[in-house]
Formats: sequence, C-alpha cells, structure tokens
Amino acid sequence: AIKKPIMDTKIRKIFVLLYPLNDFSKRMYEYIQGKLAELAPAYAVVETGGVGYLLHISLQTYSEIEGRSEVKLFTHFVVREDAQLFFGFSTKTERELFRQLISVSGVGGNTARMILSTYSPRELQSIITTENAVLLKNVKGLGLKTAQKIIVELSGKLTALFDGDAGPLPVAGNGDAVYDEATAALVMLGFPKAASDKVVRAILKEQPDISVEETVRMSLKRL
Repeated sequence: AIKKPIMDTKIRKIFVLLYPLNDFSKRMYEYIQGKLAELAPAYAVVETGGVGYLLHISLQTYSEIEGRSEVKLFTHFVVREDAQLFFGFSTKTERELFRQLISVSGVGGNTARMILSTYSPRELQSIITTENAVLLKNVKGLGLKTAQKIIVELSGKLTALFDGDAGPLPVAGNGDAVYDEATAALVMLGFPKAASDKVVRAILKEQPDISVEETVRMSLKRL
C-alpha cells in the first residue's frame, strides 16, 4: 500500500481547523439562476451555462417556483465525505431558517428540509416561540429531545427573519396529477409507498381541489 505524505495530512488538518469546509463551501455559491429544467416536490434541476444543477428543495420552495420557466434559487452547498449536495431556497429567509436549524446538534440537511416541508416558516416561528416541542416532534425522524433542543437554541433568533418576507403562493392542482406528484414526493422523502398512497388518497377524498404542496404537507402530519 502507498502511504500518504505525512505533511499533506497535517496541512489538511490545519486547513480544516482554520477554514471549516462546510462553513466555507456554504458561502461559495450564493444563488443559481437559470431555466427550470425539471421540478418535483423534493428537488429542482436548474440549467445554466449548459450545466444542470440538482437542488434539494422543501415544499415551501416547490410551491413558490411551480409553473415558472426561469428561477433563481438561493443555495446552501454541503460537502460530505460521500457526497456534495446543493439545497435550494426561493427566499433568503428560508435559507437562513435552514442554516439555523442545521446549526443545532443532531439536525442534518434532510431533517431541516423535512421540518421546512412540514411547517411553513411562520408556523415554525410560532412553534418555537410557544415552545411547542410536542408539535415539532411530529416531523419524521425528529425525536422529542431534538425538538426541545431546537426550541432552546433557536428561541429569540427567528423574529427578525420575517420582515417583508411573503408567504407561499397557492398552487392549483387536481385529481391524478396531484396524487402522482404528492405520492412521489413522500416516497422520495423516505416514506413507504403503501402508507403514502393510503394517506394521499384519504386527503384527496376529503379535499378534491387541494394543491400538491398542501397534500404533502398534510400527509407529513399524518404519517
């Protein structure tokens, strides 16, 4: 086996200590603007300069950009040992919420995205302000202890984020298209196909004119 140079390893450790990789890389890309080549409730592909960028998104962002041909998504770039991931957001407010969430120990990117897909920014602000950990722990993969930790660490930090920020735009949808997109989104988020199918069908039966975003949001609260 070929040994790696000791000096290279030491230099790398010093560099990472001085310039944490994720802290640097998250600011490396401010936004991506271009043609919306593909869109699903859990991701978007934005084409610019002949390159298609896959960005993981929340339902909040999905509802904001659905139906557009050109988009501008604010980004958070994550570098891990096994992957490099882009998370995309329709507003800087949502991105800052995401960053606040992942600053809490035990909350990763996918969990933060699940939280933002289950609750709107305003709802999340209300949950944290009222210290409603029981409601927050309803998010898939989030236990009571982590929910309590989020509330303690983010208490008082979110008020200034919402000045002038608009809420999500309603999106019309119907029938099979809503069922297909909502079910696909839940499966991509890690829920079993059978359970997703059952919940989505029940919601569409109750509210036939509901949008894809609201269908998924309600499903996340029932699964």
